[in-house]
Amino acid sequence: MGNAQQREPRLQSSSQVNSQVTVLTSRVAELEGHMYEVYPFYQQNSTSAPQPSPGALPPPLPPKGKSKIPTIVAIVVPIAVSMLLFVVGCCFITRRARKKRSAAAEAPSGENDISTIESLQFDFSTIVAATNNFSDDNKLGEGGFGQVYKGILSNGQEVAVKRLSKNSGQGAEEFKNEMVLVAKLQHRNLVRLYGFCLEGEEKILVYEYVSNKSLDYFLFDPEKQGQLDWARRYKIIAGIARGIMYLHEDSRLRIIHRDLKASNILLDGEMHPKISDFGMARIFGVDQTQANTSRIVGTYGYMSPEYAMHGQFSVKSDLYSFGVLLLEIISGKKNSYFFQTDAAEDLVSHAWKLWRDGTPLELLDPSMRDSYSRSEVIRCIHIGLLCVQEDPADRPTMQSVVLMLNSYSVTLPLPEQPAFFLRSRTEGNMPKITLESDLSVSKSTPSVDEASITAVYPR
Repeated sequence: MGNAQQREPRLQSSSQVNSQVTVLTSRVAELEGHMYEVYPFYQQNSTSAPQPSPGALPPPLPPKGKSKIPTIVAIVVPIAVSMLLFVVGCCFITRRARKKRSAAAEAPSGENDISTIESLQFDFSTIVAATNNFSDDNKLGEGGFGQVYKGILSNGQEVAVKRLSKNSGQGAEEFKNEMVLVAKLQHRNLVRLYGFCLEGEEKILVYEYVSNKSLDYFLFDPEKQGQLDWARRYKIIAGIARGIMYLHEDSRLRIIHRDLKASNILLDGEMHPKISDFGMARIFGVDQTQANTSRIVGTYGYMSPEYAMHGQFSVKSDLYSFGVLLLEIISGKKNSYFFQTDAAEDLVSHAWKLWRDGTPLELLDPSMRDSYSRSEVIRCIHIGLLCVQEDPADRPTMQSVVLMLNSYSVTLPLPEQPAFFLRSRTEGNMPKITLESDLSVSKSTPSVDEASITAVYPR
């Protein structure tokens, strides 16, 4: 009995159990109300759905198809642009490098960079292959400065290769720097220098190839003189004058040619004149700015009296040589022709006598008797005699000569008596000097440079 009474408080009545179940049920219903909509969906018009608590709303989902596209574009586009610029830059650099290598090794066509030594330097093996190891079959001529060969580079480009004699007065670095300067002298009436080769004692120049040999090849050959009518000769005279004016006044360097003669005037396929050997005096160690020199380079008959006798040279020395050349072009005879005959006068003396006697047209080449401009011929003879006057101060500048050739409104002064080399020698007034003979040797193949330099050393 006692134990039964003690367990009795633990037992709950049915009413208590029911009340607890009711409480639990209501609590579950309350919790479910937050998760499910318990209002009747078929009475929407009459009863509005209760608004869920703001704090109980789940985070909103991003709209589909819009959130990732800007990010992808922002990443992909810069990468694609960078890759494109990189590829274009690589292509540009590669193409430029290829052009530079081609320009240096395969004779440039006119657009190469000649600001550095490397852009001008040829390998000796390239020169050997181009000239067939300096074969005699490729030899075009020989002069005081060396031998000239025709060369064909691996790309088919024809060039003229001048193998200089080993008595050049320049060292390697000076020679290289000189080449950079000379290569920058570009004019339609100058033979273009493509580059050089320097290996050991070998000093080699690579020029453009000029197909129609030199002026003397046509001018002094009776069978070929007919190819040079007066119109063509007049254009040659004007072209030579423009080229010398460029060297004297318009180029980066003030160059005095000092060996201007017919064999140093080359003719291209259209018979346009191109002056060659315009940098030889610089390469062979003679200062172009000095007023006197003990080493006289040139060819007898073309040298001015002050240069041949006293070693004094200037731009007026080139004017004298141009005057002699001009008279040769008109007459079709070498200045040395008169020394080889019984005539006691040279070409300059002969032209002056005809001018003084009023019969200048007798100087004209007989092959042009039928077609020529009388006024042009007389004007050219007049200019030639102005250039060979004995006093250098009386000679015109080359700029004045170009103006005289192009404008008939310019009044020409009367020429003074020229220097008579032969008469001076006969009378014993000229100092004794040793004259080396002309060393030019021509072959029948087309030539590029048959230059000959006769060195004159006073005793």
